[in-house]
Amino acid sequence: MTSSARSSVSPAGSAFAAADLGATSGRVVLGRVGAGTLDLVEAHRFANTPVRLPGGLHWDILALHQGVLDGLREVARLGGADSVGIDSWAVDHGLLDADGELLGNPRHYRDQRFEGAVGAVLDVVPAAELYRVTGLQHLPFNTVFQLAAARGTAQLAAARRMLLIPDLLVHWLTGSVGAEATNASTTGLFDAAAGTWSGELLERLGVARDLLPPLRFPGDPAGTLLPDVAAYTGLPPATPVVTVASHDTASAVAAVPATGPGFGYISCGTWSLAGLELDAPVLTEQSRAANFTNERGVDGTIRYLRNTMGLWLLSESQRTWAAAGRPVELGTLLREAAAARPFAALIDPDAPEFLPPGDIPARIADFCVRTGQRPPADRGALVRCVLESLALAHRATLRRAAELAGRDLDRVHLVGGGSRNELLCRLTADATGLPVIAGPTEATALGNILVQARAHGLVRDLPAMRSLVAATQPLRRYEPGGDRSAWRSAAARVGLA
Repeated sequence: MTSSARSSVSPAGSAFAAADLGATSGRVVLGRVGAGTLDLVEAHRFANTPVRLPGGLHWDILALHQGVLDGLREVARLGGADSVGIDSWAVDHGLLDADGELLGNPRHYRDQRFEGAVGAVLDVVPAAELYRVTGLQHLPFNTVFQLAAARGTAQLAAARRMLLIPDLLVHWLTGSVGAEATNASTTGLFDAAAGTWSGELLERLGVARDLLPPLRFPGDPAGTLLPDVAAYTGLPPATPVVTVASHDTASAVAAVPATGPGFGYISCGTWSLAGLELDAPVLTEQSRAANFTNERGVDGTIRYLRNTMGLWLLSESQRTWAAAGRPVELGTLLREAAAARPFAALIDPDAPEFLPPGDIPARIADFCVRTGQRPPADRGALVRCVLESLALAHRATLRRAAELAGRDLDRVHLVGGGSRNELLCRLTADATGLPVIAGPTEATALGNILVQARAHGLVRDLPAMRSLVAATQPLRRYEPGGDRSAWRSAAARVGLA
């Protein structure tokens, strides 16, 4: 895989290795940054397959670490890297004992046991108070609820440190301990206004202060490779590991190719994260009621956004069909969806029944019956239902974000894997009434690499990073069209007006 206007990595410039872990797969990407050049090549890709144990759903963190090591080994074979950075999804974590050993495999955010702990937290810190401090969208798997669910367990009693997933992998590469701020801001234990851990919340919720490590910020050094890591990978022991925006969405937003104000963004993959980039959090009661989150971005920016179920609905449907012996390629599904009747059935993508793994097509059919709609008649109709519903969610989220933040939008940047989905991009432009600039697909890896490049003095600042992305990466523009009144009616039908 190459993600640039070039066909391979340029021989000029400095090289950086980005380990980018997603919900279904991980990869290590080698990027080279030079004067007016930004090239990527995928060095190694590996599966991220959760494991269901009698006690719940877990990440196979050791397999993920091995995948990173094997990827760095391939980076060494390709000529090496000036530094390494790691990003992943948010909220999930590992607990270390007094010897620095991991206490069990980290739990998966889709594990349903966390939901029972929400009430215990809100009994101590009511939802409105929690939001005024953290500015965080209420999600039942936020780290604060995960820790509450573990209260009274031998594992939590033995824990001396909590490391979020990318911080845990950095620890295994370097031996150092820290908490990167963009990911820390997703935990529900972070003060959105002050940009620090919230001592007040830790005390009230009974979380030991020393359980949370010192904060690091994108661009900070995190250490150098341990001798055994260097020996296995073939990279020099002095190879630095740079703290990047370790929440994958923060890295993706850093690579949004916006060259001026007035933009909204959608980082679209397993989740759709749609919102704005602000200078300060929005901590109003109206913002809480609308369930918007204020998470940190590069250089202290605020990612003011809302999480919406994304292309998980489509990928899990494909998985269900394949398990039933009816596998189908995405391209075929999209052609069938494009030919299907518009607005025949619509869903709320964030309905709770769509969160756990399982038979999404059956759940969509049940949702339609429950809401007085005829269920999709075939695969094309179901995929059309999913994509139109996601486009409506994008519309509602961006409009409400702009209203709450007092901003005007004139375009939308859609980055990540969803930027390859032409039908979704076109539907999003039609639904929002705004031009959609799709790409780069590899926004997360690009953001990771560009933060490293800036730490090495190759890129001046965040605007320069984005200008380089805009100048070097393939982008596609979708102008809005379609019947605006039909979109308004569809939005009203599903409560996404």
